[in-house]
Amino acid sequence: MNNLQGFQDTQIDWIGNIPSDWELKKIKYVFWERKENNDPIKSENLISLTIERGVIPHSEKTGGGNKPKEDLTKYKLVYPGDIVLNSMNVIAGAVGISKYYGVVSPVYYMLIPRDESFTKEFFHHLFRNETFQKSLYGLGNGILIKENEETGKLNTIRMRIPMYKLGDQFIPVPSSEEQKLISQYLDKKTKQIDSMIEKIQKKIELLKEHRTSLIKQCVTKGLDPNVEMKESGVEWIGVIPSHWNYFRNKNILSLSKNIVGDKWSNFTLLSLGRLGVTVRDLDSGKGKFPESFETYQEVKEGQFVFCLFDIDETPRTVGLSKQNGMITGAYTVFDCSDKVSPEFIYYFYLTLDEFKGLAPHYSGLRKTIRPSRFLSLGIYLPKLEEQNRIVEHIDKLTKKIDNLIDLEDRKKNLLNEYRQSLISSAVTGKVKISEDMI
Repeated sequence: MNNLQGFQDTQIDWIGNIPSDWELKKIKYVFWERKENNDPIKSENLISLTIERGVIPHSEKTGGGNKPKEDLTKYKLVYPGDIVLNSMNVIAGAVGISKYYGVVSPVYYMLIPRDESFTKEFFHHLFRNETFQKSLYGLGNGILIKENEETGKLNTIRMRIPMYKLGDQFIPVPSSEEQKLISQYLDKKTKQIDSMIEKIQKKIELLKEHRTSLIKQCVTKGLDPNVEMKESGVEWIGVIPSHWNYFRNKNILSLSKNIVGDKWSNFTLLSLGRLGVTVRDLDSGKGKFPESFETYQEVKEGQFVFCLFDIDETPRTVGLSKQNGMITGAYTVFDCSDKVSPEFIYYFYLTLDEFKGLAPHYSGLRKTIRPSRFLSLGIYLPKLEEQNRIVEHIDKLTKKIDNLIDLEDRKKNLLNEYRQSLISSAVTGKVKISEDMI
């Protein structure tokens, strides 16, 4: 039944109306799946799929993720031109067209058009469309986020979408000529948008670097450029004002370990992340939590929360709480002496975190610092009055930088939204693409 003249209603929410001369086809009738195993070994060129960059050599991959298997016979072969989807992460955008011949994880699907009338670049854009990705929710029984009770880290448990379920999903299929026009149009427009987003991201990174550099300058050199200096003996700090004195952490911080027990329901759940100590919403439905938080520890406003483990993967090692609540016992909570500025101490350790200044003090396979070891470490401090002046100066300048970062972030988000809207409109025929638009 036509909703609009020249359009047909697909009865599929994410697609909506499509042009009357377009078809609806199940993915399995557009693509066949390559299932060529690497046994016996035909290639040792390990290939990865990333959300941001698509299909790349594994050697170029950064960040975490699963370690490659030693037995390459367990992998599958990928060829140039294959559309590669991650069965466990496709709903987050893990799709790309391979430029390489090599081997990939067994959780990847390699899709090949069934005949020449199907343009793989068109369907690549379609699969990268967020509305399509969201339509896959539930096919793999959803995605859970579970908190590791020992470390406090959030681990994503991604449910694999079986190929038979993915293959049964309907997608819009225009004529071969329109597929080519749309893919060429989207290649051109998304390249332009991505270029703008990249420039904005570089500006954001420069602003963040400037912010970090400014804070470091203030908490290690003070505000007076003409003050006499002395060697600190710490490589990442360098020289410091000669009138600053050395204090061990045990002189300014004291360990706090108050378990909430059966009164946990009276406490707000907190977490430590890139934004510092923040509130976690138990009612949002996001994440998986233990039935009881009896083993969690109390956090009070003005207390420090340190993550003294896993330095390579932890997004931030320090937070200064601005509210009362509870947090996993994997973190270490400290009270701060009233003889120093908590904000100054926070800015110092935030800077130290950026420069991985605690790295030499981690030990063991789990890369941890015992609280007693941490309390034996030290910090150079001016008198309290000077600490407060420095904090006021940092707050004033970083607020300006943060406002600029927020502005650039909004620009980037608007461009991303426009990019997704453009792709969605084009691959579902809401916008008619002509040759003069390319």
